[in-house]
Amino acid sequence: MNEREDDLLYHDGEDDEILLTVDQNGIRLDKYVADVTELTRTFIQRLVDEDRVYVEGQVAKASKKVQTGQLVRIILPAPSAPDTEPQDIPLDIVYEDKDLLVVNKPRGMVVHPAPGHTSGTLVNALLWHFDHLSTRSGHERPGIVHRIDKDTSGLLVVAKTDLAHLSLSEQLKDHSMTRIYHAVVHGVFNHHRGRVDAPIGRHPNKRQQMAVREDGSGRSAITHFHVLETFSDYTYLELRLETGRTHQIRVHMAYIGHSVVGDPVYATKDPFDLKGQALHAGTLGFVHPRTGDAMLFTSSLPEPMVKLLDILRAT
Repeated sequence: MNEREDDLLYHDGEDDEILLTVDQNGIRLDKYVADVTELTRTFIQRLVDEDRVYVEGQVAKASKKVQTGQLVRIILPAPSAPDTEPQDIPLDIVYEDKDLLVVNKPRGMVVHPAPGHTSGTLVNALLWHFDHLSTRSGHERPGIVHRIDKDTSGLLVVAKTDLAHLSLSEQLKDHSMTRIYHAVVHGVFNHHRGRVDAPIGRHPNKRQQMAVREDGSGRSAITHFHVLETFSDYTYLELRLETGRTHQIRVHMAYIGHSVVGDPVYATKDPFDLKGQALHAGTLGFVHPRTGDAMLFTSSLPEPMVKLLDILRAT
């Protein structure tokens, strides 16, 4: 079993539910749910129309104003075996051979189809451009070995063959795959390097969020950080994943009081109106499954992060 960063919205043939304890007052139900989950407002409206959203046990409308402490219950329909459509979406392919390819994923693209994101994904694009992809992750995730969040940009390796997929998955599992990110976070560090070793699991109240869990329910999660540049109220970091938990960097940075700038879930504010977190998967390294060669790829920062750093350096 590989240690991939699973999308929280996938289920196997049965309805599932999300339970949320509201922590804001007077916000519209659909906006609140969209803010604290990965569901789109369009998909939330569909769930509302199908009487799948409840507040305090009562079917609720999207426009309902929720209050702190209320329990929101969302019943997700079980996805049928998806027939994912190929879509002519351009791909930034950094490297390709007969076994695998490395893609530079743009910010805003979901990696694979899930409820509320059935088109426009990396998988839709891969199916258009390639006839043969690994099947080890199932029909809904052809070629996908690991994933990065929708609003995180950067490098992903995609397996064309099952042989490549198996090898790459094992490298993820034994932590030998190199994954280095760059981020701008809130606050200033007292030390130049550090290590966050804190288990991560689902948030006890917000099912679509992750959290540091020290009650035995979390899985081991380790993130190494290195300060690259310090500003008056912000820090530019290099971060290396030792493990690969869902939202790991975002959760760990928030846990130590340095949430990623622009993070819509784990940060309290977006002072630069980035509309997504300042987080980029800039370096990816692994051993080629067939040749045994060491492969290392890098990707430049996306324009929003470049502009953000320019603003911070000018202040």
